[in-house]
Amino acid sequence: MAATLTVEPAGRCCWDEPVRIAVRGLAPEQPVTLRASLRDEKGARFRAHARYRADAAGHLDLARAPALGGSFAGLEPMGLLWALEPDRPFWRLVKRDVQTPFVVELEVLDGHEPDGGRLLARAEHERHFMSPGVRRVPVRAGRVRATLFLPPGPGPFPGIVDLFGVGGGLMEYRASLLAGKGFAVMALAYYNYEDLPKKANILHLEYFEEAVNYLLNHPQVKGPGIGLLGISRGGQLCLTMATFLKGITAAVIINGSVASAGGTLCYKDETLPPVGSNLNRIKDRMTTTGRVSSMLMRPLSAYRPMGRKSPRSSVTPRLGTILNPLTSPCAGLACTSWWAVISCLEESPSLMPWPRWMRGSSSRLSSTNTWVVKQGQSPQNCNFFFD
Repeated sequence: MAATLTVEPAGRCCWDEPVRIAVRGLAPEQPVTLRASLRDEKGARFRAHARYRADAAGHLDLARAPALGGSFAGLEPMGLLWALEPDRPFWRLVKRDVQTPFVVELEVLDGHEPDGGRLLARAEHERHFMSPGVRRVPVRAGRVRATLFLPPGPGPFPGIVDLFGVGGGLMEYRASLLAGKGFAVMALAYYNYEDLPKKANILHLEYFEEAVNYLLNHPQVKGPGIGLLGISRGGQLCLTMATFLKGITAAVIINGSVASAGGTLCYKDETLPPVGSNLNRIKDRMTTTGRVSSMLMRPLSAYRPMGRKSPRSSVTPRLGTILNPLTSPCAGLACTSWWAVISCLEESPSLMPWPRWMRGSSSRLSSTNTWVVKQGQSPQNCNFFFD
């Protein structure tokens, strides 16, 4: 009997929807390799593979059979999808046109050689970004440049403003998927898009206020308030919006800074300079040889415990002052380096987990933190939940 590869549910499936991959018609205990691949909108290919062994009946169900190696190991029913890696180093999987799906090719090969086995079965699987009935509405109202995604039905629906980070542009894939869960979601661009500023070194909160008011006044958005969702620079902006603007009842922050970083924020007659903007103070500490004073350049290992042996005194008070990200004249050094790294990584926000060397042995980014700010709390008093 010929081997058959099945994906359930068959037919239309959303990107965030789990599927069940199974193979039937194999020989008992037959070693096989499953391979997945897709091409992004620019033609770059992403691939993953895993080695398996069929059961005594010649069946293989990825929900029950652990992978024996390859791109991942262990029981990972969705491993062939989350483990997709680019052929081109450091290329990131991005979906810009949410009205078209990604097409995933799945193959079953005989043996445990990902590139040399005989092809036994093959299937194609489409992963969409808009659930049936979700409406995509471009927004060009005043200065606001955005896309509003509305769930099927008359509404009204709870509203969310969705913000991405460094790189700018208009990213819609998260908003389109959330609309399938019953939310009216506005994917908001705030720089490097159409007639918006090309850079985010100076941002005016009035622009975001205009977007919030547009969503609050939309007939299919349920009041009296809306939520915010932001990652990185967008998360930092969400915290600022929740602090200064009315009509915000919740905010979910992913890897966002609790301090202004990477640019200046302006609102009415208030200005929030970025952390580290006092770097000119460091110049005063430069020696005649052009080196920063040794106190600022000492490595962390140079500091030893002093005084009490409790955890709170494991570093010197002097070091605590220097490393304080809000008060230290050195804060800009760490912040600048961190921002440069994030700028490179987020130029194209990815649909896939970050590179394995950044996430450790887990498929989830180990450094990800999500902060939830509830109504009536300022960012200084909110509870932080780490994921």
